[in-house]
Amino acid sequence: MSTRTAEVNIALMQEMLEKYLPEASADVKTKLLRYYELLIEWNSRINLTAITDPEGVAARHFADSILGAGLIPENARLIDVGTGAGFPGIPLKLVRPDIGLTLLDSLNKRLIFLQEVIKELGIEAELVHMRAEDAGKDPVYRERFDAAASRAVAGTDRIAEWTLPLVKVNGISLMYKGPGAEEELKTASGIIKDLRAAAKIESFSTPWGERNIIIAAKYAETPKKYPRRPGKK
Repeated sequence: MSTRTAEVNIALMQEMLEKYLPEASADVKTKLLRYYELLIEWNSRINLTAITDPEGVAARHFADSILGAGLIPENARLIDVGTGAGFPGIPLKLVRPDIGLTLLDSLNKRLIFLQEVIKELGIEAELVHMRAEDAGKDPVYRERFDAAASRAVAGTDRIAEWTLPLVKVNGISLMYKGPGAEEELKTASGIIKDLRAAAKIESFSTPWGERNIIIAAKYAETPKKYPRRPGKK
């Protein structure tokens, strides 16, 4: 990207942050702008996101991630499962600094990028290089979090099985979804019940489309067989 193009994109990103996150503080917007710069710089070397234009990132990554901010309990310990480029965890941490954040991903090069991001933005977060299935069995992480969040591209049944074992009893799993969340929840209702949770949908009408967050509230300990290994029934 040429210097001139970079300058135009940064200026456009400033406009998009004002458009999609008008209530965010100046400090949060400054940090999101730096986050965008790092995302574009690193994305040229490793595959972090297919969405790179300023409006797409501002709306579909930053603002979308923040949709769940009001659903997380105060001072919660939150784990972002399959965080990828840091969504939704890092934008949530920026607007909810009371949250204790853990970012979990199976790909170490993404975590190297995220280490740079949290250093540059001056935020605290624990980085965990592990598959969700393994973390859910590990006593260091199993049933240790007040909340889990995921924007992973997977069915609700899979995401529930990855996230709920990590959550304490009375904790919640926030599963970000687009249209079709109601049908997905119907399909996943059996496994969510087996995981000792009850779920509902919080819907959002946004300029970038219909968005839903499936909130699974855990009422009892997860049975020991969960999470299962890939391919296990």
